[in-house]
Amino acid sequence: MDQPRFLSLPNSPIETADVVLLPLPHEQTVSYGGGTANGPQALLTASEQLEFYEEDRGWTPFEHLRLCVAPPLRQAAAETAEDYHRRVATTAAECGPERLVIGLGGEHSASIGLVAGRMPTPGTIVHIDAHADLRASYQGSAYSHACPAWHWLQAGHRLIQIGVRSAHAQEAALWRSSDRISVFRDRQLCRADGWHRLIAELTDLSGPVYLSIDVDGFDPAVFPSTGTPQPGGLSWHQGLDILEMVLGNRRVQLAGVDVMELIPDPMRIADMAGAKLVQKVISYWAAARGWMDRPRQGSQVGAPDE
Repeated sequence: MDQPRFLSLPNSPIETADVVLLPLPHEQTVSYGGGTANGPQALLTASEQLEFYEEDRGWTPFEHLRLCVAPPLRQAAAETAEDYHRRVATTAAECGPERLVIGLGGEHSASIGLVAGRMPTPGTIVHIDAHADLRASYQGSAYSHACPAWHWLQAGHRLIQIGVRSAHAQEAALWRSSDRISVFRDRQLCRADGWHRLIAELTDLSGPVYLSIDVDGFDPAVFPSTGTPQPGGLSWHQGLDILEMVLGNRRVQLAGVDVMELIPDPMRIADMAGAKLVQKVISYWAAARGWMDRPRQGSQVGAPDE
């Protein structure tokens, strides 16, 4: 099988790439809607319909950046969950700290390995999600899609949880007891004071930061196809505002990003939203770090009719 592509662009070797997309077609602990294993390829296929030009920053990022879509990382039949997540962590770490690494999921549990590989020392996780994901285990697995934030907390990270509108009482108790969790519940963000508090928190960010996006954090009008949808959620433009605040902050050392829990959508709305979200992440990150002023690579972006 050919190596997957983003925007139909040729793949640079990881060693020379500026941006690495890491597909994680992982689906082992889903508890409601199935199909997350097919999410990464659906996103990549939808990306073929995007323009190279990114309208918010007014530039064509891949005239300046080199891209690699890495081979998909699947859990082998004889591989334990622990070993799989360890392999994800090793692969993510081997991409190197100088590159932007974006995980494409796949169920959200794969973010456990991604964060371990990209941010081995304590930092801040900005976590967009409809769910708290703070369970120590769920349905018999400590590596469930309901557990990534628990792993991050145990590793010493600070959490900023955005858009949450579903939590167990024990997870809510953690919100109250831990001084390393800031939670911005979905309905709070519909009010001016809640949104302003979030802006202040994100504006003050500095040091190592990882951005983890479960697409069910958005309104189902934006991502209608995901594993465990909930009513409410971030609008598309609220989500972009959050990306701009995190990725445009020059005091942030971005360790990595992931976009998880996409299920292919017969109408292709969710697929396209996921692809566009990844494009925005790349553009905002690179523009804030001066890539517009760097020499054009000139070889990746074709003419309009190609």
